[in-house]
Amino acid sequence: MNRFIAYINTRRPEAIEHAIGLLGWLEELGNICHFAPESAVAIGRPELAIEETDITSDFKLAISLGGDGSVLRTVTAVSGHEIPVLGINFGRIGYLSGVEPSLSRQRINQFLEGDFYLEKRMRLKIESPIVANSLYALNEVVVEKIDPGRTVRLALEINGDFFTSYATDGLIVATPTGSTAYSMSARGPIIDPMHQAILLTPVAPHSLFDRALVLSPDDQLKISVLPDCGASFAVDGNVSGKLELGDSITCTSAEKPALLVSFGGSNFHQALKEKFGLSDR
Repeated sequence: MNRFIAYINTRRPEAIEHAIGLLGWLEELGNICHFAPESAVAIGRPELAIEETDITSDFKLAISLGGDGSVLRTVTAVSGHEIPVLGINFGRIGYLSGVEPSLSRQRINQFLEGDFYLEKRMRLKIESPIVANSLYALNEVVVEKIDPGRTVRLALEINGDFFTSYATDGLIVATPTGSTAYSMSARGPIIDPMHQAILLTPVAPHSLFDRALVLSPDDQLKISVLPDCGASFAVDGNVSGKLELGDSITCTSAEKPALLVSFGGSNFHQALKEKFGLSDR
């Protein structure tokens, strides 16, 4: 008997319907499947709800039903317990949620038979005096301006040494996985997600030095707010706090990576080609 946990994008009726069918199939095979509380309510099985604080490492697999945002949420919930994540795609792009719904049962069977590839994706650990606990990101943390009419001034330290200050709309600290997210829209480089690196990308900087930096995964980045504006910071798209003058966040590589289940091995180049509609010539 295997234990599964599932997270559903409850704003997508098709994902809820698919989850109900998947649950029935898993239970018929003698498995147990728990759900995030709102997901359990959405499928009409509130007794299957489990809180994040009750998740343990004995879960065989975490299933995400939604888009890439749902995978990010699932990774946040389970990666500390080193539980593999399989994403079933009900979104648009599907960089992270790589399994199409029509193949979900086949892919879960393959996983249970050991016929899969486990991608270890680097995560970021974010700490700040203004938050009680460490935060973790699979894509990025963004420090950005609050006032739409002004830039924010931010100081960057690398490994305890002052590097430079930025007058900018924001700074993105991303993983290789996150290089195809917000960082890419800010003209940052695309990095194969299996690499180990920390990517720093300024957003609309008002300075001569406007280049993105690809740094060592062993580097520590500290971003501090300078006069005269406040800032906010968001972790994987979720606003996590407001930074006043002198406040800072520190970013390092997380000890435990995200474990993403894929099939046929990692083929980032072909996935990139498909998502961007690149031609064969």
